[in-house]
Amino acid sequence: MTFWNGKNVFVTGATGLLGSHLTEELLARGARVTVLVRDWVPDSRAVSSSLLPQCQVVRGELEDHLTMLRILNEYEIDTVFHLGAQTIVGTASRSAMSTFEANIRGTWCLLEAAKQCMPRIQRVVVASSDKAYGAHEVLPYTEDAPLQGRFPYDVSKSCTDLISFSYWHTYRVPIAVTRCGNLFGAGDLNFNRLIPGTIRALLQGDRPVIRSDGTFVRDYFYVRDAVNAYLQLAERMPGEAFCGEAFNFGTETPMTVLEVVDRLLAVMGISGVTPQILGEASHEIPKQFLDCAKARARMDWHPHFTFDAALADTVVWYREWLAARQRPVVGNG
Repeated sequence: MTFWNGKNVFVTGATGLLGSHLTEELLARGARVTVLVRDWVPDSRAVSSSLLPQCQVVRGELEDHLTMLRILNEYEIDTVFHLGAQTIVGTASRSAMSTFEANIRGTWCLLEAAKQCMPRIQRVVVASSDKAYGAHEVLPYTEDAPLQGRFPYDVSKSCTDLISFSYWHTYRVPIAVTRCGNLFGAGDLNFNRLIPGTIRALLQGDRPVIRSDGTFVRDYFYVRDAVNAYLQLAERMPGEAFCGEAFNFGTETPMTVLEVVDRLLAVMGISGVTPQILGEASHEIPKQFLDCAKARARMDWHPHFTFDAALADTVVWYREWLAARQRPVVGNG
């Protein structure tokens, strides 16, 4: 028997990178999982790996409060992982309104439903982001750093945080917020992101394309470590030391874009390839990384995977994914 055996868990964003891995682990631990699906993406890991047939699937949108309320009531949900969001920085810059609808309105619609289903709701873990902090002169970010997002995606995550905490302080909805570094791992089909885009290009014999000038600094965080972080946090709720709190999760190892590309080349055994640097990235924070001391102190949490091992596992998935679609791949097998 595990903590999760028999729990009624609702996961938003279950077809995304983190959502698919978290859903898989919850099912393996005996949870009854209900997922919200807006778009049916046949290539997504949640669909292609047959995760969804093991779940109760509701089609709908986060922004529909009545759907959120119906799910929490009809499926007698006790645990919520709110991962659903528009997560692409470039998309947010092109379409701020749709990003605000999903990330801000979607959050308050869900939390209002959770408030109406108290006290059955025991824990709500809300995925924010390191982007919620905005640009700061002093790094790494600690959880008490001001939330000062400036660009559309960053603002949407700052608001997600603030709305979440308001539901704890005002209504005592048992909420904790996660702020993770840049997630990567098997199943991310957003190829405009650095790691999946670079892996695909290299496997297809192309030069990887870097939108920025290559100097942007981030904390790259493996999705399997993120799943463990989310589960460990949720298992400690609704404890007072965790509700109404934010927690940073990452590797605490900042890397530039060019450093990540070099590590991928080494892991894949490819030499003689230089990336194409466009220098076109805008409305992005140049340097971000996290201090995770709070998670270590309160949860004894640590990432388990080295960066190179995580990259190697990720490359294997993309190699198999591309091969299944009969796209030529290169590099050592």
